Amino acid sequence: MPSQKDKWHTINLNSEVDNDASADFETAVKACGFGRFNILLLCVSIPAIMACVFETAVMSYILPSAECDLSLDLVDKGILNAIAYAGMIVSAIGWGYLADRKGRRNLLIFGYLMDGLCVLCAAISQSIVQLMVAKFFGGFVISGPFAILMSYLAEFHDSNHRSHIMMIVGIMFATANISLPVLALLILPNDWNFEIFNMNFVAWKVFVAVSAIPSILSTILFGMFPESPRFLMSQGRNDEAMETFKKMYALNTGKLKETYPIKSLNEETQQKTPKNRIATIATTITEMNNPNPNLQHENDTSEAIKQPNTFRVLCSKPYLGLCIMVCIMQFFVLLGLNTLRLWLPQLFASLNEYKHLSSESTSMCTVLEYSVNKTELVKDPTSVCNVIITPASYTNNIVVACAMFIAYLVAGTLINALGTKRIQGKQ
Repeated sequence: MPSQKDKWHTINLNSEVDNDASADFETAVKACGFGRFNILLLCVSIPAIMACVFETAVMSYILPSAECDLSLDLVDKGILNAIAYAGMIVSAIGWGYLADRKGRRNLLIFGYLMDGLCVLCAAISQSIVQLMVAKFFGGFVISGPFAILMSYLAEFHDSNHRSHIMMIVGIMFATANISLPVLALLILPNDWNFEIFNMNFVAWKVFVAVSAIPSILSTILFGMFPESPRFLMSQGRNDEAMETFKKMYALNTGKLKETYPIKSLNEETQQKTPKNRIATIATTITEMNNPNPNLQHENDTSEAIKQPNTFRVLCSKPYLGLCIMVCIMQFFVLLGLNTLRLWLPQLFASLNEYKHLSSESTSMCTVLEYSVNKTELVKDPTSVCNVIITPASYTNNIVVACAMFIAYLVAGTLINALGTKRIQGKQ
């Protein structure tokens, strides 16, 4: 005898779904409901997001430890902090092109596998040049999986849940930012020094190697998940998309796959209307920000919808001016965020080291002057370079990361009441 919950679920689906008519993507994914499949997908996304954070931020935590081993001056430290972003800039457009033609899942698996290999290469590097090359290619390959992951998550959720995904992703990013200094606190203060295959390993190299675990784990876990059903439908692979919907439905509801109420899907390759346009990264992310299809104009015939070449559209009126404005805003937002985020571990480590050497209270300017003078001496072969790293060097980073986590929670709570523009203005 079916439970009251099953009765309600059946009535709800029957009221919204016409079993005899072919369904579009939104109707099909809505019929799957929200349950175990979606929760498992979000759990798999945690190591994937950690991999993105680790790739861009891990260098900032090893700079104080690697200063003597690699003879790092301030220019070297700046390059190591920035070079992953240089790789991202070079590969960004290419990843978007591949994702819209080769699919989401395969590129996620390939991207995280290659990132894991690049991180391991960075861990075994024996010179600053080798480390820079490894980090450049790490940034090159991680650029794609991040954007593709956002699209992949959105394409397994209906419009009622899609708008909440970005907030959950933000919380995951904040959690990843907390886990990195915690990992640094556990590993970097250790006085490890050993050799494997004639390659020298110290604590900071072990730290870099451990940061490859999320990428390798993501490669394995995404191999257990199907391709995005929306992408499959946009490619005319409706049989595969239907099988994915059935698996989602069975896992979410606990019912047999054969009871899935949708029997056929629209042929989207033959219907290039605004409602059934090609599932690109750009259109998916746009719908995450504006998830209510009722708010879109039915007679919208703009080039942004009809034109599959999104990059060409951005370079034409009226989008070019708006695109430039948004890019300028994003540039200065990230400039302020990353300047602070990527140099804080070095600042806190220098402050902690100065406290160990001098018991007198001093100003931050004095600490910075000491740090600069010490950095200039590392290139001198006659000078003795000593590194003082303790757990206290990273506790302040954990506090800052926790503050970011709280900020995400507060912003997610207030965004519906204040609106996106007001939240951005207050930040």
